[in-house]
Amino acid sequence: MTPESPAEPAVDITGLSKDYHGLRPLRIERLTVASGEQTAVLGLDQPMAETLVNLVTGAALPEHGVVTIFGRPTSAIVDSADWLGMIDRFGIVSERAVLLPAMTVTQNLSIPFTLDIDPPPPEIQARAALLATEAGIPEGEWSRPAGEVDASGQLRIRLARALALDPALLLLEHASAGLPREAVAGLGAQIRQIASNRACALLAVGADTDFAMAAAARILRLDPATGRLSEVPEKRRRWSFLRGDR
Repeated sequence: MTPESPAEPAVDITGLSKDYHGLRPLRIERLTVASGEQTAVLGLDQPMAETLVNLVTGAALPEHGVVTIFGRPTSAIVDSADWLGMIDRFGIVSERAVLLPAMTVTQNLSIPFTLDIDPPPPEIQARAALLATEAGIPEGEWSRPAGEVDASGQLRIRLARALALDPALLLLEHASAGLPREAVAGLGAQIRQIASNRACALLAVGADTDFAMAAAARILRLDPATGRLSEVPEKRRRWSFLRGDR
């Protein structure tokens, strides 16, 4: 019997440079996220994080270097139809993912499946309920307008919607921004558990050490000047947590 070949990395970035009109270009010397692995990258402000997510999803191309997703360079995407076929492999949790504040939580979670949401068909409501349960949204909030849900609840809505199409890679872009500090670690740990249960890769990018420690097994810190990523050892993580570093 021929042994199975190892799975392609979910993300493999080499020699990346991208000008995003910041003080310096976004640089990443090398970043690899294995299939099913949970990784966090610290040291990125919001514009940098947005740029990196756009590069990983193929919405933007690097000026230098190669971004490879599941064995395929993003530069090989030939047209919009090709890109739309690829984008379904990602689940993006970001404040850029717009919620419809006047619509209920269930209606917001039905959008990945249908635009017929007034009300959604029963089978779509059932799928939305499964997502809401997985993301930890209490049943009592399913019929509330999304705009009336607190910051933690809105993150859970975005998470549930990101999971709707069974992504192979979950991208968290400054996901903890706006959360009360006491909610950060618990939500991060829940997201990590969900990714683990689904065996999907997770890449969290931002600047929140507490969230990174909870959401990821591997934590890297970016040196923006060089693009080098250094692993944050477990001992340093504990010390940062005790000091209350962000």
